[in-house]
Amino acid sequence: MDYFNNKVIWITGASSGIGEALAAALVKRKAKLILSSRKEDLLQKVKETCGQQFQENIKILPLDLSNPETFSGLSEKAIQYFGKIDILINNAGISQRSFVQDTFLEVDRKLMEVNYLGTIGLTKTLLPHFLGRGNGHFVTISSLTGKFGTPYRSSYAASKHALHGFFDSLRAELWRSSKDQIPVTLVCPGFVRTNLTLSALTGDGSPLNKMDEAQYKGKSSEWCAVKIIRAIERRKEEVYIGGKEVLGVYLKRFFPLLFSKILRTAKVR
Repeated sequence: MDYFNNKVIWITGASSGIGEALAAALVKRKAKLILSSRKEDLLQKVKETCGQQFQENIKILPLDLSNPETFSGLSEKAIQYFGKIDILINNAGISQRSFVQDTFLEVDRKLMEVNYLGTIGLTKTLLPHFLGRGNGHFVTISSLTGKFGTPYRSSYAASKHALHGFFDSLRAELWRSSKDQIPVTLVCPGFVRTNLTLSALTGDGSPLNKMDEAQYKGKSSEWCAVKIIRAIERRKEEVYIGGKEVLGVYLKRFFPLLFSKILRTAKVR
């Protein structure tokens, strides 16, 4: 039997990019989906493009990670759709493109509020459900910048680094209580061709409205989704996805001085 058959999967940030690609791929594997983002109209389009034969297995649940007071009610509603949730894919988030000296503190705070506090807030809200069932799976889409910081992405990198600290701790705690029945998977994509760059915040909080060249030349969302699904199926703890930029993780670990020198000349715009 397919690993995802009849599993209920809640995907945040499902209105475009990686989230949309995950929805399209997982519904074909007979998963039941709950799709969330701030934009209900785009979620509806994603649902429709998944195919008429799968409409009964897809529910739409608008969600704004900057409004944690709504998490409890939305989680209860999500559980009621299919009677359970098996996998939470924390995919929603915002990016940033600005130098530290040009970035308002409000922008730093916004990145942490959405990418970090919003993600862990939703995770904490759903945690009792997983513990009560003695089963579940937390999947969080981080970034390679969650492993190393780069110029022009300071606040984004910081928010992703924070996720690693939290979910590494959660994984260790859950092993004690559930004996690996509630795994935690951290996914670190590199350059993926999505609209994330277009909506990235600049120093004053306005959207960039431009596609980075590296992002444009990156892997497709569909290619990335295949890799993520494989990591979920194998219950991986952490996975790096992308092209040659993945080498940065190992350069940082084994040759930190060389990596630091490379970053100094990295093209950031």
